[in-house]
Amino acid sequence: MGKISLTGLDMVLGMIEEGVLFLDEQRNVVAINEAAKQMMGRNHDQLIGKLCPSLFPKNPCSKTCERTKKCALVPAAQDGKVAVDLAVTRPDGTLMPLHMWATALPKNESSAHCAVVLRNRTREVQLEGMAKERMRLGRLTGHSPVMQSLYNEILLSASSDASVLVTGESGAGKELVAQAIHDNSHRARNPYLQVHCAALPENLLEAELFGHSKGAFSGAVTDRPGRFEAADGGTLLLDEIGEVPLSIQVKLLRVLQEREVVRLGENTPRKVDVRIIAATHRDLPAMVKSGKFRADLYYRLRVLPLRVPPLRERREDVPLLASNILSGLSSRYRRDNVTLSSQAIDVLLAYDWPGNVRELVNAMEYALVHADGVAIQPSHFPAELLETAPHPLVAAKRQDGAPLVRYYRGPAMGTEQQIILAALTEVGGNKSIAAEKLGMSRTTLWKRLKQYGIA
Repeated sequence: MGKISLTGLDMVLGMIEEGVLFLDEQRNVVAINEAAKQMMGRNHDQLIGKLCPSLFPKNPCSKTCERTKKCALVPAAQDGKVAVDLAVTRPDGTLMPLHMWATALPKNESSAHCAVVLRNRTREVQLEGMAKERMRLGRLTGHSPVMQSLYNEILLSASSDASVLVTGESGAGKELVAQAIHDNSHRARNPYLQVHCAALPENLLEAELFGHSKGAFSGAVTDRPGRFEAADGGTLLLDEIGEVPLSIQVKLLRVLQEREVVRLGENTPRKVDVRIIAATHRDLPAMVKSGKFRADLYYRLRVLPLRVPPLRERREDVPLLASNILSGLSSRYRRDNVTLSSQAIDVLLAYDWPGNVRELVNAMEYALVHADGVAIQPSHFPAELLETAPHPLVAAKRQDGAPLVRYYRGPAMGTEQQIILAALTEVGGNKSIAAEKLGMSRTTLWKRLKQYGIA
């Protein structure tokens, strides 16, 4: 077996965190760096000359490797497929979680045919365990799979100082994601500041971000540090980054590259240590193509991209969110005994929530204001929610076992007066049963009867 000399590469391979195994064409290990030895828990002599599949017997690609007599990960890498995650049992019995991928090497004088790269996933696995089965992270609430994934991404981002770009629809909770990243990072004890980039005109936004000296412009009566200086050592959220003018984008790029700011009216740069999180609901790649957003700034901000899912993609979280929102609102309105009826929850689940969590908060406050009993009913919600409510919904049974159909206000069911008359007719005029069928309290039904002149 020919041997590979790592002379000239030893220094580089010894400095990187990833483990590297060089394989010959028969998939035998011909060279290995120090990081790989530590990950495998074995020394040089225990690894050199070994067949790669024998070192990773539980690797998902080992069977393919043994069947084809070729490294299965090399064509996968060429096809752009994702690498594999696995766990290696070391001689002392401990498990080492690894991320593995491979690449073919160009023709060379040594016996090395391809390189297998290993990355230690211990930290990722720990974070995944922290995120798993979470109901909340900071002020974010949700137990759906997409939220569990988001929690994990937030914790991973918090362990780094790299810039983060948070994208998502308006009202989805991008600001809460940014706050959670800061609160779980090593910067948590230092300032966390926000700048809403769409709320300020260009000249004021520039002064707000970078600061100004006395006399820099009309009204600048004293020196004032900007948000970058004020957030030194902490985190700065640039909310609605897609609204920043191109002239200020150039200066933002300088801050990200040089880690220094220059106040308006000065020439002296000031060093800053700030973790940048940017958030937007805009399509930044499309803005880059149209020339409205700088490509170099986009890629500087998007080191760690995070997407916040809209509420319609995590409907199973709606009841939990609504209950939490109602609890907070009930304290403010001093109505701690108010709850959500099951019929009201059905309405919430049927709606698409184009305004996301922000719209849900508004809908719950509207319902609490209009509720005249201890339970929020469908009729207490804004009209747009009722238009998508389920028609019909089986809610109870008559004495003969036939289902009672619950009526909801909405265009598919006629006018409210017609619905009330139909419900009263079906139950023989019994107002208590009719109110239950209509999803409203008896007091509300009485008011409607008086309003429509129904005897």
